[in-house]
Amino acid sequence: MSARQRTIPKISDVARAAGVSTATVSRALSRPETVAETTRKAVLDAAEATGYRINVAARNLRRQRTGAVMVLVPNLGNPFFSEILAGIETTLSRAGLSVLVADTRQAAGVDPVLDWLHNTRADGIIALDGSLSTQKLDAVLQAGLAPPVVFACEWPGDDRFRSVRSANRRGAGLAIDHLVGLGHRRIGHVCGPVGNVLTDARLEGMGAALGAHGLALPDSWRFAGDFTLASGAAAGRQWLALDDRPTAVFCASDLMACGFIAELHGAGFTTPRDVSVVGFDDIDIAASFLPPLTTIRQDRHALGQTAAQVLLSQIETAGDEPPAERVTVIGVELIVRGSTGVTHIRSVGRET
Repeated sequence: MSARQRTIPKISDVARAAGVSTATVSRALSRPETVAETTRKAVLDAAEATGYRINVAARNLRRQRTGAVMVLVPNLGNPFFSEILAGIETTLSRAGLSVLVADTRQAAGVDPVLDWLHNTRADGIIALDGSLSTQKLDAVLQAGLAPPVVFACEWPGDDRFRSVRSANRRGAGLAIDHLVGLGHRRIGHVCGPVGNVLTDARLEGMGAALGAHGLALPDSWRFAGDFTLASGAAAGRQWLALDDRPTAVFCASDLMACGFIAELHGAGFTTPRDVSVVGFDDIDIAASFLPPLTTIRQDRHALGQTAAQVLLSQIETAGDEPPAERVTVIGVELIVRGSTGVTHIRSVGRET
């Protein structure tokens, strides 16, 4: 079975035989009116020679437009995604496309990308979950069955797919520079989930900024998290248990920062008097939290808009874009509010 699957001709085989790009093959088979007659004949002859007929039939079935785009979200309960979704919906609705949203956490034991692709439910996919199986997705793409796919916010570990992301490393560096500028030299970090690309990028940015200031991040000041309020609160309990406490903490998300501050407040500590806290994202609650949260603002609406624009381009051009354009980076901004300042001396060590 597996040996037979490996011999199934792919769209790249047709492209090689015809001496054209895979995008040209796609257009010749799905929209023959968009290519020259000689090119179309060369592609059809190559498809015949390689035995690509079965895949062509499946491709033609898939190219019956649904008028919808699927957006894959790792956690619909996280308010961070609301503005991204709004940006996506605004852009796609202007193009006459509707938006279908799915929570990838609810697809336990099932590869959601493959399921949706094989059921032909969308003309394109915007994935906000960088942990999706790109190996399986790439296999479907090579078979010529998949609609265009764009990753937004999070991204897979390589650049085979178009992605739109924030300047995460720079944002972490801005947070550290701000805290150092306030006189802090003992800076801790509440990390995102293990293996997440945002976790790694923000930690790398923090490490580079600390190093530039001649500082380091001790293991005891690195607190585990998963971008949720609960994990921020757990990090707060770890901070309280330390004998040697950092005077400032950079959290990899606003929700964790809020959970961290709330946990310390319940124990009689206040921000920023006892510890300065910086978040990342600038979600809606950040400005209204007590104290208002200093954070790194991602332009989430622009993330969504740009991802949708990239996808629309992919749909129209069948993904024929140069590699240099595969990554689009959206700038970030430090927003200074009331959660950072000069820290009271009692945050340095545990009170007796």
